[in-house]
Amino acid sequence: QVTCVEVVQAYVERIREVNPLINALVKERFEEALQEARQVDRLLAEGSGDDCLEEKFPFLGVPVTVKEAFSLHGMPNTSGLVNRRNVIATSDATVVSRLKQAGAIPLGVTNCSELCMWYESSNRVYGRTNNPYNLQRIVGGSSGGEGSVLAAACSVIGVGSDIGGSIRMPAFFNGVFGHKPTTGVVPNDGQFPNAQGMQTSFLCTGPMCRYAEDLEPMLRVMAGPGVHKLKLNTKVSLEKIKFLCMDHDGGSVFVSPVDKEILQAQKKVVEHLESDLGVQVQHVSINKMKYSFQIWSAMISSKGSDGQEAQLFTDLLGDHGKPVWPLWELMKWLVGMSSHTLPAIALGLVEKLVKLNPGGHAKLVSMGKSLQAEMETLLGPDGVLLYPSHPTVAPRHHSPLCMPFNFAYTAIFNVLGLPVTQCPLGLSSEGLPLGIQLVAASYNDHLTLAVARYLEEAFGGWVLPGKV
Repeated sequence: QVTCVEVVQAYVERIREVNPLINALVKERFEEALQEARQVDRLLAEGSGDDCLEEKFPFLGVPVTVKEAFSLHGMPNTSGLVNRRNVIATSDATVVSRLKQAGAIPLGVTNCSELCMWYESSNRVYGRTNNPYNLQRIVGGSSGGEGSVLAAACSVIGVGSDIGGSIRMPAFFNGVFGHKPTTGVVPNDGQFPNAQGMQTSFLCTGPMCRYAEDLEPMLRVMAGPGVHKLKLNTKVSLEKIKFLCMDHDGGSVFVSPVDKEILQAQKKVVEHLESDLGVQVQHVSINKMKYSFQIWSAMISSKGSDGQEAQLFTDLLGDHGKPVWPLWELMKWLVGMSSHTLPAIALGLVEKLVKLNPGGHAKLVSMGKSLQAEMETLLGPDGVLLYPSHPTVAPRHHSPLCMPFNFAYTAIFNVLGLPVTQCPLGLSSEGLPLGIQLVAASYNDHLTLAVARYLEEAFGGWVLPGKV
């Protein structure tokens, strides 16, 4: 009905219209994208067996955006670090290459937090990204530019990565879908920084999009041969899923209480599942979830099975240059002379303190392993847990500094290795996105993806910003 050139041109125009407000796309490749769209139109005009084309190129001509932390040939790859502002990718990250081979057309790269380790996407290279539903609100991080660009209808599908909620928080704050796959299925190579030590078991690359039906085909392409580990061809009978529900983490002292409207949205989901599917949703209380932040932070800084230490954040900040001294950077920041963001400096300081208590560290790692076993048993082969995505809707800019550990609601599932789909549930009374996390046991991604498709139909999924 429309040519590929028309599709790409429409997205280019949309980006030009709204990106000055949201600052989500930080470097474009519009000329190259239009050239690639012309090639797609030529291919379709030749009509070389349409069925064959669909099988070979499942994303033929579909616009895609990519988190700037991933290599996309010819595009910057700084991860918001001033030291790397002249770094241009000379190749594609594996997942980017696979999406291109499947026919997708990259429009450009999107903003992230400095070194992908904070949940507000702002840095000294590109500045700050704003939420399309309210420009005074954050987009989440670290795949925040990706969440914002999708929510603003500037892209169809996007590539994100997640080590503490970096796909799911932006998807939640921006009212789109995001999926953190089971650990070890989708390759992480080609992003900076990449994980080392135990962190390799926690970092996940995954799909982000406006429509739930796009998650599974994206996951198939991004996982490549690794997709055989998942049961994506298994038909899911929703009535046979064992639904579990937990309203909050049990009351951690470090984390905000969950907003009433988020709890109400979750309650509506429970009521809908029970009335529409005739299932009984079981309310559970998992005591160790109260220590989510402590468990995540202990496990993320552990040595790998090969004895390799996790890379120090302060070393990453230096990026093969001089080491960064967080206290000195803080002094410089106070007089406006640091090239780093305050969250990055604070993380460097916290990292030094964590190393001072090895005994407490070991105890928390052991608690994490025990929680992992408990969750796998609880969920079993047919379980899906409903759990809040974050204690609050998208906060105002800078306010995460006051509650830095609220990301524990997403982070805990990284160290547990479980697949999680972030699903939007309409807008709050302030017009900000609501949503929920759907969690399953390892390799049961097909269950959470099926429930996401169902909830999209029931609750309307993505809402165009400014529509209400």
